[in-house]
Amino acid sequence: MQALHPSRSSSSLLRNKIYMRVYSAYAAATFGDWFDTLAIQVLVGYRWQASPLMLALIPIANALPSILLGSFAGVAADRLNKLKLMRICDLLTAALTLLLLLAPNMYWLLPLLMLRASISSLNVPAQQALTRRLVRDDQLLQATSLNGIVNQGSKIAGPLLGGFALTFLSPHWCILLNACFRVISYLLLLTVNNFEAENERKAGDEEQRIPLRKMWQEGWGFILHSRLLLVTMLFGLTGSLAIQMIDFQFTSLFRSVAPNRESLLGWMVAAAGAGAVLIIVAMNKMNRAAGYGWKFGSGYALIGIAVGGLGLLPAGVSVLPVLALGFVLGIGNGLFIVTFNYCLQKETPSHMTGRVFGIQSTILGFVMIGAPLLGGLLVQVAGPSRTFLNMGLAITGIGIAGIVLGKVLWPSTRKAFSRDSAVEQSSF
Repeated sequence: MQALHPSRSSSSLLRNKIYMRVYSAYAAATFGDWFDTLAIQVLVGYRWQASPLMLALIPIANALPSILLGSFAGVAADRLNKLKLMRICDLLTAALTLLLLLAPNMYWLLPLLMLRASISSLNVPAQQALTRRLVRDDQLLQATSLNGIVNQGSKIAGPLLGGFALTFLSPHWCILLNACFRVISYLLLLTVNNFEAENERKAGDEEQRIPLRKMWQEGWGFILHSRLLLVTMLFGLTGSLAIQMIDFQFTSLFRSVAPNRESLLGWMVAAAGAGAVLIIVAMNKMNRAAGYGWKFGSGYALIGIAVGGLGLLPAGVSVLPVLALGFVLGIGNGLFIVTFNYCLQKETPSHMTGRVFGIQSTILGFVMIGAPLLGGLLVQVAGPSRTFLNMGLAITGIGIAGIVLGKVLWPSTRKAFSRDSAVEQSSF
């Protein structure tokens, strides 16, 4: 694996040319996805006037492939050439995104979203496994932070530019832009030589002799026998149950408090992206930090406070409270996501990273089947504001429990994010 790494005298990932090309491709794809996400929500929520239950079907369509394919996609990511797999995924995603332009209603849109999500179920573990092989152990937090900055930073630029585009153009133009960014991602990946062929030949020959079913079983067995990963997965699952109930109901909320201001959702998402980027940069620069319990718990608590606050917004609300709550939401989200991904990367051997992230995708997929439907039903019965307030209280409670029980749940991770032990001398 060392052959994939730059000289150990290079402390910054910016000097890892192979990683930076893959990272740039990931940035282009992620930026395009946020154009697409906002456009679909506006198209379905404002233009098609879909009900909360119909809105809930969108995350379900995106999650179902993860349940069916997630863990096996992780096996494929560990066994196949990750670079080629990512290239194929970019091309197929671009083609399916273009087909979305032809969807006249929800009955055509949902199957196309499911097909596209099936491709993504292969792409995510491949990208995570490739990152794990490209960087040293002492650079994992920096790599996770860089990935997080792209993901959260795109929430700033994507919704802002997407909202601006929606002022003059239809949502279909934003969907078209996502297809263009996927092509750009593919072209960037073409500039990366097939470096894996030689460096992974020995590992590949060994893994080719292992049946796919056994590799799948090994992935699940590793998680079930790793107390830290199992606790992390279960805690993330608990919070996700509450979060996913309202995650795709923001359109319902803003449609009720600001029915004539489609751009308000974009402003909220942009503020969340700004908060996430700020906390991610701060985490990467910390000299000392608390263990997993404080980070996971604080992340959920901040998300819960922001969600509950959004539920208290009055009709005709101005943009400032929305920006403030979105910013708090982003800080909590960034804190949790970076800690979660870092934990999975750090505690997993490089040859099993794809399987672990594939299994994580499968578990989250199960959550996203039932939770959005229940959330949509609650919004339809009780209204979006009351539902957001109640879910905010529940998420905050989960976060406080994580803080209080942190040393019990994660007893040996007190120095997990110590700059001295994890990211010594790392810098952007």
